[in-house]
Amino acid sequence: MTQRLSTLEEVEAAVWDELQRCVRARGHAWRTCVLASLAPDQAGQPVADARLVVLREADTVARQLRIYTDSRARKVSQLRSNPVATLVMWSAELGWQLRCSVVCSVEDDGLAVSSRWTHIRLSPGAQDYLSPTAPGTPLAGHTPAAAQREHFALITATITCIDWMELNADGHRRAVFGDGPARWVQP
Repeated sequence: MTQRLSTLEEVEAAVWDELQRCVRARGHAWRTCVLASLAPDQAGQPVADARLVVLREADTVARQLRIYTDSRARKVSQLRSNPVATLVMWSAELGWQLRCSVVCSVEDDGLAVSSRWTHIRLSPGAQDYLSPTAPGTPLAGHTPAAAQREHFALITATITCIDWMELNADGHRRAVFGDGPARWVQP
């Protein structure tokens, strides 16, 4: 963006435009973002667990982002135990950081999952969900055994709050959307 946005309405619309673009443009910085969830430590206390994920869909009307995953991944059990999470994105080109507070649901069966699986099952990316071993499983060598069945799941992250920050030489700005009325806040 060459011109700085001046109103909260312009910023929020531009954020959703970028979220729509990032799921279609492989090179968009927000396409790969950090998903932070809670996991119990050895004493059973909650600790943050973060990993990179790829955004696959953005639904402006429903305020939802979708991520594809292996149903056996640790994040799936974490989100089923505690669906509250955060998605963090950064774009150097825009100078924007986005932190989305989300409530996640995980589906590994049903029409939503099967329709998306049908769409990607013949793509190279389908191999991510065909491994006979779960993500994080220790391997004897570099290559796991041949694929036997799919383990595709869909994470739907419903946004409850967006925290937008613009880093700019003319002054940093920050705004919050969705947690009460839209408002400018101190960066």
